Amino acid sequence: MEYKPQIPSHPRLQPRLIIHGGAGNITPATLNPSRYAEFRAALLTIVSKTHHFMTTPLPTSPTTKALPNALTVATHAIGLLEDNSLFNAGHGAVFTRDGVNELEASVMVSRGCAYAKRAAGVSGLRRVRNPVLLARAILERGDADLAPPPSCTGLFEGDGKEGVRKRLDVPSAQGHTHIHGAAAEQLAERYGLAMVDEEYFWTKRRWEEHVRGLEREKGGKGVAGWCDDEFLPQGTVGAVALDEEGVVCVATSTGGLTNKLTGRIGDTPTVGAGFWAEEWSESGGPDLMERLRKQGTAVELAGTLKGLVADCLPMPWMYTPLLVNRNHHLATTRSLAVSGTGNGDSFLRTAAARTVGSIARFAENSSAVALTRVTGPDGVLQQSAGDRWGRTGEGEGGMIGVECVVVRDSDGNVVQTRSELLQDYNCGGMFRAWVDDKGIVFARVFRDD
Repeated sequence: MEYKPQIPSHPRLQPRLIIHGGAGNITPATLNPSRYAEFRAALLTIVSKTHHFMTTPLPTSPTTKALPNALTVATHAIGLLEDNSLFNAGHGAVFTRDGVNELEASVMVSRGCAYAKRAAGVSGLRRVRNPVLLARAILERGDADLAPPPSCTGLFEGDGKEGVRKRLDVPSAQGHTHIHGAAAEQLAERYGLAMVDEEYFWTKRRWEEHVRGLEREKGGKGVAGWCDDEFLPQGTVGAVALDEEGVVCVATSTGGLTNKLTGRIGDTPTVGAGFWAEEWSESGGPDLMERLRKQGTAVELAGTLKGLVADCLPMPWMYTPLLVNRNHHLATTRSLAVSGTGNGDSFLRTAAARTVGSIARFAENSSAVALTRVTGPDGVLQQSAGDRWGRTGEGEGGMIGVECVVVRDSDGNVVQTRSELLQDYNCGGMFRAWVDDKGIVFARVFRDD
């Protein structure tokens, strides 16, 4: 009898994680050494805590030793970033021109039968302590929210048309993907999320940045939200995670642009602009993976050598080869999730995150190539600023991501797996941190750290 080795049909991939805390006019001149040390320590702490959480089996699965899924991991990281006043999200959110905080957040998964929507965004929040948890709750309730809504009571004070509406009619998120303002906050209350007074988001540093920006503009020294000799936050925080089931998830959160208009909605809650996640199939197996690997290497050497090599990224094209019967037809499943940070209006105009996915999927490029073409030096994002580049903050930004590749034979058995961490940017710096395949933690701000 011929012995046939058992090949798993459902791979248990090594979880991966990368986070960012903003990008823009971050240079040694705009970020003094003590401030640099604060950011680096915070990034290392947050990514380390999330990595521990990510690799600790759930208490509800003592026998299977199942780990938290990508959605749980990514939102866990963002929650820690939202609670840290260093970052432009949650407690550290920037102010609008009117001196108020309006927060945004989003989540998206590459697949998941429990998530009919696959993505959810929220904006215009003033009282939700952790906006990312609201986006997650809307996503997780996607299937249930598509059912007929329960009747709402207590919407009016008084009778009939003469009554005064005291609450909006928000029985659920329904089939909506992006929900704004008061309706979103009513959902947060319905879901039992932590609500705070607006004063919770006030911080002295952000208020002073707000005031200086308006004074600078009034004095004819530029725009209120960007300065060439000061780093004014115009980006977001983001996390991208891969779980052992091969699902990738992106989660983002932000206060928006410093001194943005009240009511402005940016790229962070907008699907395809500041975030994207998807999964698709391609024909081919190891040959395809080798071609993509060579693409990635060529671009890294030509365009992002300083970023990827100087940043000490682990070898990105790590895979686990199993026994392959080359007589079998092989099919490859690729999954990608990315999170952008920087000038949100530029991300909106270029549909930046979805563009990365399109280049990777339809041009059959590696995700590293795709990400660099959009957010790397002289990429799509930078070119969108035209002659305003370097004068208004337009076009500035960066992006992080994770790609996962799984190769199966004609019987559905897994014969090869690979995952890659992605990052690139076109501006002075990007706050980011990650954990390599050996569990070593890295945090970077500049290319030559």
